[in-house]
Amino acid sequence: MATPVQPPNGVRSEGKHYFSIWQALFEIDIKYVPIKPIGRGAYGIVCSSINRQTNEKVAIKKIHNTFDNHTDAVRTLRELKLLRHLRHENVIALKDVMVPMHRTSFKDVYLVYELMDTDLHQIIKSSQSLSNDHCQYFLFQLLRGLKYLHSANILHRDLKPGNLLINANCDLKICDFGLARTNSGKDQFMTEYVVTRWYRAPELLLCCENYGTSIDVWSVGCIFAELLGRKPLFPGTECLNQLKLIINILGSQTENDIKFIDNQKARKFIKSLPFSPGTSFSQLYPHAQPSAIDLLQKMLVFDPSKRISVTEALHHPFMASLYSPSMDPPVEVPVSMDIDEDLGEEVIREMIWKEMLHYHPEVVAVAVANPQPN
Repeated sequence: MATPVQPPNGVRSEGKHYFSIWQALFEIDIKYVPIKPIGRGAYGIVCSSINRQTNEKVAIKKIHNTFDNHTDAVRTLRELKLLRHLRHENVIALKDVMVPMHRTSFKDVYLVYELMDTDLHQIIKSSQSLSNDHCQYFLFQLLRGLKYLHSANILHRDLKPGNLLINANCDLKICDFGLARTNSGKDQFMTEYVVTRWYRAPELLLCCENYGTSIDVWSVGCIFAELLGRKPLFPGTECLNQLKLIINILGSQTENDIKFIDNQKARKFIKSLPFSPGTSFSQLYPHAQPSAIDLLQKMLVFDPSKRISVTEALHHPFMASLYSPSMDPPVEVPVSMDIDEDLGEEVIREMIWKEMLHYHPEVVAVAVANPQPN
């Protein structure tokens, strides 16, 4: 639970109160009353909370020592810049970013999101039965949210069950945009670090320098398969093993199917793998509807140019009972969020500070009324 504590060094910042959550200190705005911790990861700790002003339940994520790791700092900035622009019922909403007391020396960042009950990873590994209707509805919402992102020229690049938040009424929202990029067609080389391996498209595993929205479609296919089978389809132990698992299921690829691979060494590796006739998805998922199997096959195509698009997937017969083009929001204006990966700590801190101010016009008003002397 969240336990009230004294501020460090006994110095209380104006407008803040202090709690210990899983032995971590939370310095948060007094309008938020924390309830209990709900998650922990490499990024920090998340707790549920109530906004006393609105009586709304929210999730507060503390990113501890944000600037100690340059990659984490850039990820935080990227998520802030992106979520400020995104408004869709299948994309998590960032409601607030708390303003720290000291503009040039703050270390922690507190993000306030709408509160969800669980995530798809927890549901898949639970004993709760998942009907065809469940699978269909989860997939439908994921595709809708992804169509919205792609319309804004955004690749998520890290879709996986743990990044899909779920409510008790089965509402689904895509979260974690720290690895997202605009699909600018430039500087798109992806490092080994990016994208959880089990959901990583072949073109990323093979270090292809040009890739597009189809990488997200592959991830959706892997998630769909995991919903149908209640276990990961390609649980690779490392990159080459991941490719072997994919070929074992999809079958050996023809020369035409691997033309997209621009790395000769990678192409040679694929050709060196033992012949595999593949395994049919209907055999792997005997209880799935034929239309579900057909859609899965169209998503998990080795050659990205032959993979179904998100829009085509929404028009597939498996989605027919749920999807109508009239429910799509207007196409988004492409969001520009190209961030120089080589920015220094002070610059990133200042950029994060400016993102915070979008949620706090009262701080901007005070700054305008009381300009700092030069």
